[in-house]
Amino acid sequence: MDYLCFRTLCCKGPPPPRPEYDVVCIGLTGSGKTSLLSQLCSESPDNIVPTTGFSIKAVPFQNAILNVKELGGAANIRKYWSRYYQGSQGVIFVLDSAASEDDLEIARNELHSALQHPQLCTLPFLILANHQDKPAARSVQEIKKYFELEPLARGKHWILQPSSLDDTEAVKDSFTMLISLLEEKDLEPMRM
Repeated sequence: MDYLCFRTLCCKGPPPPRPEYDVVCIGLTGSGKTSLLSQLCSESPDNIVPTTGFSIKAVPFQNAILNVKELGGAANIRKYWSRYYQGSQGVIFVLDSAASEDDLEIARNELHSALQHPQLCTLPFLILANHQDKPAARSVQEIKKYFELEPLARGKHWILQPSSLDDTEAVKDSFTMLISLLEEKDLEPMRM
């Protein structure tokens, strides 16, 4: 009896591997991309600086691992974003919902460009309206209307979620929703 109990508890073998998805994370400088990813990886918030090129983080979740390629958001880097899109299975777009009108318009143009890019247009998008904890933050409904997401993204797989560093669980839930979209995309029949 003891042998059977031991064998049941200890000899199952390793758990099955979690699926891994390669996603690209884009947004303007100051939108909070690096801070959100660092928080999800349980890294210290001290010494976070804007990404000047790109960085890659493996963000583990219970049912999958997201290999996130975060691209810097400065104007001189944004023109090279498309060079890093190849191989992506999903997109995370982070915008500062408390940004100035000018920055919001730039973010809008960049999101529209990404949604229409040939390498990204069929991929699932997670759009995070970040900095919801700031007084000037626009609501998700205001962002949806301003960014014209309904007509532009019709027929695409996308999610628009509020986020802030104050609510880690909500950010995790948003990423879990993206994982669900990625899993659905994996199950779609191949088109010939």
